[in-house]
Parts: sequence; structure tokens; C-alpha cells
Amino acid sequence: MGPIDGALAIWYREAKVFLREKSRIVASIVSPILWLFVFGGGLGGRVSVPGASYQAFIFPGVLAQAVLFTSIFFGVYVVWDRKVDFLKAVLVAPVPRSAIFLGKVLGGATDAMIQVTILLMLGMVCSAARIIPGLSLGAVALFGALAVLVLTTVAFTSVGLIVGSQMESPEGFQLVSSFFVFPMFFLSGALFPIDRLPPWLAPFTFLDPLTYAIDALRHIILGRSQFSLPLDLAVLGAFTGAVVVLGALAFDRMKV
Repeated sequence: MGPIDGALAIWYREAKVFLREKSRIVASIVSPILWLFVFGGGLGGRVSVPGASYQAFIFPGVLAQAVLFTSIFFGVYVVWDRKVDFLKAVLVAPVPRSAIFLGKVLGGATDAMIQVTILLMLGMVCSAARIIPGLSLGAVALFGALAVLVLTTVAFTSVGLIVGSQMESPEGFQLVSSFFVFPMFFLSGALFPIDRLPPWLAPFTFLDPLTYAIDALRHIILGRSQFSLPLDLAVLGAFTGAVVVLGALAFDRMKV
């Protein structure tokens, strides 16, 4: 079996497991919808955002949140695979470990993209029915957002797999990943403009790769952004390339 066949086999296994667990799909979509309609609707009348309604403003942030949480926590399946000895059987197979890592990344990215595609479809319905004031999501914006989300998903799935490859227990994974996920989410400007943060938090915001993913989504969906779109894509692309390389190295050095 060649590297490409090995990667595709791992991808097929991960995608099939996800599609068999319908409850995972439902649960992963309900949370972003609650953020958008309950949190966004509740604060919408009290928080003013120039150029858009608050619900429209946080829509890109909700998309990024779904990607972030699903992608990062996908790494826990590496821990579970190790516990049931499935990972041992895979790692000793005559396939490069980089191909195994790539297959895992593709599997996790597929899971997350199924979820955000459903959310984007919901956004198009809300846009057409004017349920969310100021949200205009056409075909061009849809495909542009999907391109950014694919890049974001690959990046954070790689991060989750890096963390998972170093952990021995699901509890340890949850603790370490939460240390990354929540600061990354709240400092990204997903729920409020980053220029409203205290000045001493600005360096952390600029170092947060999720900031640039959300900014690119806002540029594509709402036509407004803090930075330029080329800068957002350059930072996101560089981060994705770096974590993919690090993830491949982490799998290569992982103990069976």
C-alpha cells in the first residue's frame, strides 16, 4: 500500500465513523446555532457594531468557533485509538507515518467541513429570509468562506492531532486543549471587535491565528475587516503550513 492509499484509507475510516454517529453531527450544530440566535439575539439590541447588526457580525465568528472546537477536539480520537490498540496496528503498518497523519487531518477536516457547510446553508436561508439583519450571503461569498474554512480546519485539526499524539489519557488531552481553545476563541474577535479590547491584550490578539481566519471571513461575508485579506490569508497559510509540518514530525516520533 502506497502513502496516498494509506492516507485515503485512514480518511475513509474517520469519515465513516463520523457519519455513523448522527448525534455528533446534531450536537455540534446545535451549539453554534444557540450562540448565533440566543447569545447574538440577546445581546443584539444592546451591542452596537458599526456597519452590521450584531448577529451578522458574529456569524463569521460562529463559523470559526465550530471549526475550532471540532478540529481541536478531534485530536482526542488519537488518544482513544491508542487505548484500544488501533493506533498501534496503524503505526506499524508499512505506510509512512506522515501519510497516517495526513489521513487523520483529512478525516478531521471532513468532519468539521460537514458541520460548517450546514451552518453556511442555514446562513444563506437566514440571508434570503432576512432573519439576520445585514447578513448577505451569496454564492461568491459562500465559496470564498468555504476556502478560508478549509484552510482553517486543516490548521486546527493538525494542532489537535499534535496535542493528541503527546497525551496518554483523554482527561489530559481535554485539560491541555482547553488551555489553547478558550483563550484563542475569546481573543480572536469572534464576539466583539478586537479594537475594543484593552491595549495590553492587543499583542495576544495579533498572535492568535484564529483572529486572521475570522477577519478573512468577515471581509468575504460582510465586506468589512480589521486587516487586509491578503494579510489574513498569508498568516493563515503560513500557520497551516507550519502546524502540518510539526504534526507530521510529531507522528513520526510518536511511540507505539
